[in-house]
Amino acid sequence: MRILVVDDERNIRNTFRLAIESFGHDVEVASNAEAAVQLLKTGGGFDVAFLDLKLSQESGLDLLSAMIEVSPRLTVVMVTAYASIETAVEAMRRGAFDYLPKPCTPEQIRQLLVRAEKTRRLENRVAELESRLSAEPPDIDLETGSPAMQKVIDVASRAAPSEATILLLGESGTGKSVMARTIHQQSPRHGHAFVTVSCPSLSRELLESELFGHVKGAFTGALADTWGKVAAADGGTLFLDEIGDLPLEVQSRLLRLLQEREYERVGETKPRKANVRVISATNHDLKAAVAQGRFREDLFYRLNVISLTLPPLRERVVDIRRLAGRMLAFFAGHSGKPVSKLAPEAQAALEAHPWPGNLRELRNVIERAVILSTGDSIGVADLAESVQPSSELRIGGRFTLEAIENEHIRGVIAAARSLDEAAEVLGIDPATLYRRRRKLDL
Repeated sequence: MRILVVDDERNIRNTFRLAIESFGHDVEVASNAEAAVQLLKTGGGFDVAFLDLKLSQESGLDLLSAMIEVSPRLTVVMVTAYASIETAVEAMRRGAFDYLPKPCTPEQIRQLLVRAEKTRRLENRVAELESRLSAEPPDIDLETGSPAMQKVIDVASRAAPSEATILLLGESGTGKSVMARTIHQQSPRHGHAFVTVSCPSLSRELLESELFGHVKGAFTGALADTWGKVAAADGGTLFLDEIGDLPLEVQSRLLRLLQEREYERVGETKPRKANVRVISATNHDLKAAVAQGRFREDLFYRLNVISLTLPPLRERVVDIRRLAGRMLAFFAGHSGKPVSKLAPEAQAALEAHPWPGNLRELRNVIERAVILSTGDSIGVADLAESVQPSSELRIGGRFTLEAIENEHIRGVIAAARSLDEAAEVLGIDPATLYRRRRKLDL
């Protein structure tokens, strides 16, 4: 961990430094409030601060509030020879983690650091679990036999230890969120939170609040202060999914975050520092969006320091057997079904399908097949009709419009995350799609 010690006595600063360094942590020291705040603004990434309650000309309690404003996730321990119940309660009220009386022993310092690290890991885990609610399930991984995918993984592995922003490109469902999480796990930030923001899921106002937080009263319904995803990702990685749908008004704020590592919560003017690495993903053509004025050119170049294009599943046929097997085991285990394998005909059908929805469509097809299966293996009849080899519909063939339309609807539903998304792709009302879905027995 990175530790900051703030005390106006040199001997105390040196004592803390020697003890903390002996425990294997990095230490910076400051003798006054101005130096402490400057270190937090420019040094970034501090995990814990030991703060003297009575500095020579300043109040440690006032500095405590200022430090937390600059670094919201900083764990602050108050240190003083003037301990009292009143000051302890006030320090906790202002956001202190604990209270340490002078003189203190190295063992007391060590125990506090152990507790602070455990608490921080728990907070990071909670933030990551919240982020995973919209992430891919654990049945998808990046193991591959495809040369194209292996090349992408190699570049990602070399880029992961750096601080460079990474832009993940590719069709919907190719595993961009899984790749982003893998890059985070291979980076020096892996011990901190990985936080996901889905850019098209909210209105501009709510997205700004989701990203940067807001203060009480900033807008109707803002009943309390909220820190936002940028603060939650402090020290870790912020993953912006579907960045191509980011409103122009929010793009300027994101650009400032990338350039200056600064942001402001909605409804306040005081800038805050953010120590985050940004990974973004999109299935849109951002260069075309820049040309059309829908995406800022300067932001595009900031995001596009390293770009990786994930190949579609139809170009990774060699991986389909293994991926389908892993998904089958995952869904069979969760549903309690005895199914354990794919029949050869079903496997051949999967490898012949073009997979317009990529990994997401494959997941949906396998999940449906597991639910409908009656034996210990999945046969062709258990697969969605859009995947079965008997389906030979093609544009220009001797088929009715209804048959072609039904087949197209099946494919879109299989590839979409939800009926609402499928309805948007098809350009019809969700209620209409729901009725058609029941008619098609999907």
